[in-house]
Amino acid sequence: MATSEHGTAPADGAGADQDAGMASVADCLGPGGPTCTGRGRAGVPLRATLALGVLTVVVGSTALALGSPSRDPLLAAGDTATGSYLAARADGDQAAAAVLAGPYQERPGPPVTARYGGGTAAPLAASRPLQAAPAAPSPAVGALFSPADDDGEPFHHCTASVVHAPAGDLIVTAAHCVHDGGFRTRLVFAPGLHDGFAPYGLWVPTRIQVDPRWISDRDPDHDVAFLRVRRAGRAGGRIEDVTGAERIRFDAPAGRPAQLTGYPEDQDTPVSCRHTADAQSPTQLRFACPGFPNGTSGGPMLTDLDPATGTGSLIGVIGGLEGGGDDLVSYSSRFGKDIAALYRRAITNPGPGAAQPGSRAAASAVMPRAAPRS
Repeated sequence: MATSEHGTAPADGAGADQDAGMASVADCLGPGGPTCTGRGRAGVPLRATLALGVLTVVVGSTALALGSPSRDPLLAAGDTATGSYLAARADGDQAAAAVLAGPYQERPGPPVTARYGGGTAAPLAASRPLQAAPAAPSPAVGALFSPADDDGEPFHHCTASVVHAPAGDLIVTAAHCVHDGGFRTRLVFAPGLHDGFAPYGLWVPTRIQVDPRWISDRDPDHDVAFLRVRRAGRAGGRIEDVTGAERIRFDAPAGRPAQLTGYPEDQDTPVSCRHTADAQSPTQLRFACPGFPNGTSGGPMLTDLDPATGTGSLIGVIGGLEGGGDDLVSYSSRFGKDIAALYRRAITNPGPGAAQPGSRAAASAVMPRAAPRS
């Protein structure tokens, strides 16, 4: 996200300032959005990549299996009935160490004193030209890493943002960024990432929540994930107190000015664009601004930006239809009652009752590793 304080320009509208906890979810639930405004123009899909499978070559009566092994420690099944996964502490610490072993390092950034919006913002003008452009990093938005292995290069494959929750430990991204043939067991979030520096530390999941319908059939209307996180290598502390947070909003009307932000996979600074979040369908939003390449999936779609805090109302994340879009248009699953229910589970449900130590203790539950999606 880019704002007047941390990014490109002032914004308009009053921030959606809700009370914390479950009451805030109920307050922002309302009637359904407007009807579909039409499908975006065709383009070359950038953010949806094919998962790696097992290639079988049959020669006579002999089958040769090529590709990924049947068991991989980088993916775990989790609890498919609830769509939840309780992350192993060792996996998170190992993943954070892999990021710091590469070209990245932690360096303290400016303190964030105001956590939420609430004041009156200036009008939000559309980007000119209408194209995603480099933007100053925002503390509450960052890159999501998924190191391949201990010796692999650190690679941020998606974007995520901090969203307000009672426990102050919640981030949101696209479901395909964290579950693709299984839950990714080595995820690292670097809020405010820029120029190889993580100014607000590295954060790793303690619990991941996706809708079971995403797991069963990759339903694009449920391409949203919530992750509860902790500071890697340190005890205590809440990410929301360090970075601030976006206010989540459900059933927001389509057609309003919005800002979309994401981290391209080959850059350590974000790109951003301001346009309108239109209705692609009753269950999908579309944002017709070019320039959001691989790595921007999961990036926040914000309205009601407050220049005093650099935060806004989160109404979507890049994902959903066509894996998030193509080189011309981006999509998001609409934040309606199903996403609200997922949010409630994320802030109240501690996840699976039994600890799941990565995927090593239950090898039969491990699924083949898929290629990183962005």
